[in-house]
Amino acid sequence: MTLNETIARLRAGHLMVRDAREWDELSTDLGRAYDSNDDELIEQLQPQFLQSWRTVTRYVLRDTFDAAGIAVTDPSHPWGIATLTANGTSCEPLLCHPDAAGTDGLALATSGGLQLRNFADTMTDYTDCLALLFDGVD
Repeated sequence: MTLNETIARLRAGHLMVRDAREWDELSTDLGRAYDSNDDELIEQLQPQFLQSWRTVTRYVLRDTFDAAGIAVTDPSHPWGIATLTANGTSCEPLLCHPDAAGTDGLALATSGGLQLRNFADTMTDYTDCLALLFDGVD
């Protein structure tokens, strides 16, 4: 499977679960909950947000990643989608902007420094990550 085929299936898999507007609304609502320190709303939205991204990657796209020779394991970062590994290279697409990607992303979130990505930005980061895995293979 080529990089472009993998990216197309990745995008389609996520859009099968929610359209881009719904992904963006969930990201925006969770970001606002953190900004306003609304613990109840955070508890409601955060698991849904994280699990949606992670479940699509882990289960819906399983055949796609298997066909591309990419292993999918749990993320190491609190806002990571998954750790993807192929050809001796690993990467982890994130649901937050890099300035919030420090070692303690959850503490950063509670201090108001969290900037969650919208769907397009998340797909761009995911694409960049996949490009690293396909580098020299495609």
